Amino acid sequence: MTLATTAIVLAAGRGERLRPHTDHCPKPLLPVRGKPLIEWHLEALARAGVRQVVVNTAWLEDQFPPALGDGSRWGLTLHYSMEQRDHGGALETAGGIAKALRWLADPFWVVSGDVFVPGFDFGAETAARLVPGDLAHLWMAPNPAHHAAGDFVLTPEGRLRPGASGAGGPTRTWASVGLFRPAMFDGIVPGTRMALRPRLERAMAEDRLGGSAWDGEWTDVGTPPRWAALEVLA
Repeated sequence: MTLATTAIVLAAGRGERLRPHTDHCPKPLLPVRGKPLIEWHLEALARAGVRQVVVNTAWLEDQFPPALGDGSRWGLTLHYSMEQRDHGGALETAGGIAKALRWLADPFWVVSGDVFVPGFDFGAETAARLVPGDLAHLWMAPNPAHHAAGDFVLTPEGRLRPGASGAGGPTRTWASVGLFRPAMFDGIVPGTRMALRPRLERAMAEDRLGGSAWDGEWTDVGTPPRWAALEVLA
């Protein structure tokens, strides 16, 4: 059974839609139900046996080390991949992961620092869904109202297809949680600014991208109303 012992929490974004709250605090450090949003991920990763976590940063990145320390309070070793300091700004998702690969084993977890998914289990049974030959396995949530078109089709066989293809069923939205192999990022020179979606689309075209439905609690904490709703629903 696969046990992924490393992970990256994506925390470099500006959080424009959550201004003014993010003018002075990075979105992953905003409090949700009594603690910074990113801590929910760190606790869950530690419970599942993950031991090393990379936090990639750019916007207000100097706030992360004082807030999170070295990770020892969760039994983790934290590494900070500082994109603002090293490259003058955020490298986007694929670029940020490529820069951090030196700390990541095969396979490794990827989770966005601005989603709230408190019930997700990062353990070996979940990780086993990444099948040999695939470059990644993504967990797909029902389409929220603000993203009604979704991202990709999740087929009954657990394969992901382009949403426009109409093949295999309705679309779902990537919950911003996935298990990846380093090969997904082959050829990306560290420091390159690059989005992830083209790499996902290429993997789909090669039938090397799997997926599973995620129907548990999940919120993309992208706007003040969505952030506030998490407290109301607590």
